Amino acid sequence: MAKHVSVLLNEAIEGLNISKDGIYVDLTLGRGGHSSEILKRLDKGMLLAFDKDEQAIKESKERLESIGSNFKIYHSDFRYLRDVLAKDGYHKVNGILADLGVSSPQFDEDERGFSYRSNARLDMRMDQSQSLTAYDVVNTYSLNDLTRVFREYGEDKYSYQVAKQIVKIRENKPIETTDELVDIIKSVKPAKELAKKGHPAKQIFQALRIEVNDELNALSKALEDALDMLDVNARMVVISFHSLEDRIVKNAFNKVSKVEGSRHYVYALPNTEDEPKYKLIGKMITPSEEEMEVNPRSKSAKMRIIERVRLWKIS
Repeated sequence: MAKHVSVLLNEAIEGLNISKDGIYVDLTLGRGGHSSEILKRLDKGMLLAFDKDEQAIKESKERLESIGSNFKIYHSDFRYLRDVLAKDGYHKVNGILADLGVSSPQFDEDERGFSYRSNARLDMRMDQSQSLTAYDVVNTYSLNDLTRVFREYGEDKYSYQVAKQIVKIRENKPIETTDELVDIIKSVKPAKELAKKGHPAKQIFQALRIEVNDELNALSKALEDALDMLDVNARMVVISFHSLEDRIVKNAFNKVSKVEGSRHYVYALPNTEDEPKYKLIGKMITPSEEEMEVNPRSKSAKMRIIERVRLWKIS
């Protein structure tokens, strides 16, 4: 199995500003790269980690146990963060990390059907206990719904043409494999498009993965709850890998960290009581040239950090 390399590892750990007695949440455990480094820095503190992938949990648990016992892993979508942690009595935490990239092993395990570079049954489920797969989306969604998914989540300018060809092909037989889908995508796109750098199926595959796992809705819900669960001086670090995710993160962070005008008078300067409860930490961070050379999958990564500066609300 390919070794998963955690993106922006040192920058993320530094950004969390870890206290050895704090409670930290890793919303995307994966193969445990970030979680391992958090756990190493905890004494009486606690690591709480989430993942939908049972295989990832199994592998990461063994890795974390070799470091310490002060952790707990939840087999859950991170959109349920608040409810899951509340059941264990956790309502405020000292730091939250989310690395939104699909882990390398998921891409590299052919049977998972994530990759357009190897042939497998269309699947793309992060949580393999869920019912909806990429096969279902490709073979049951209407022309309009396929077009919407490809356009909104893949931002592919040939979304309609690809969707139309899928509907035509599946009239004769189901589209079952990643190779079949790649061939359909290639058959639709003009030569000038196929000649461009990058794989011609990348955006359509991204769109399917987001749809199958409902990633953007999950992210929006998780961000809202995560920000609310931060204690004073606690930070949230989010690493995203495409513009749709980064836009959601950027907007969520800006919404709670910036105030325009006054709640009393829109054209007035903000009063102290109007000051936001959060502040942005530094500027957006991207991988170094060295990291991108060692790990090409890090090239599109963007990291944003926010800190809670007070708890109370002004009534």
